[in-house]
Amino acid sequence: MKKGGKTRLERFIARVVGQRTCIDAAAQRTGALAGNVWEVGLGNGRTYDHLRDRFADRNVIVFDRQVMAHPDCIPPADMVRLGDFRDTIPAELARSAGEVAVIHADIGNGSVTESRALGRWLTPLFVHALAPGGCLVGDQPMEDPALEPIPLADIGATDMPADTYFLYRKRA
Repeated sequence: MKKGGKTRLERFIARVVGQRTCIDAAAQRTGALAGNVWEVGLGNGRTYDHLRDRFADRNVIVFDRQVMAHPDCIPPADMVRLGDFRDTIPAELARSAGEVAVIHADIGNGSVTESRALGRWLTPLFVHALAPGGCLVGDQPMEDPALEPIPLADIGATDMPADTYFLYRKRA
């Protein structure tokens, strides 16, 4: 193991375990809440596949620059919003403000500075999109007075570093 920290493989494993744990907790916490699910950052489609399983009765609207997912994880064309998040998120927000049950945002690009800046920019839009009681799950901290952070230990993730993944609930 590298001195003073985890290997890249160990960090990757912690991140994907964090994704799954937080998505599953969001599914439990929003079961009675109406609304769509947003997948912000499709990537290769692993979390989209998990979201469509956990939220089988909801539309999962996907945002990304392009679809490069595994063939088994490509969303229906009418559920895809292609382009820059700075354009596609506000456009979708105009249609569904206050009605989204869950947002999963995997927006990290390898640059902590750029990823955190994008997270800060998206946070107020996500707050506006979420229904009261809705959940925001993401790989970046997204702090806002309207969001209640849910500690990972509260969802059974006691051995995960606090900055691995984040879960918030929109206050009523």
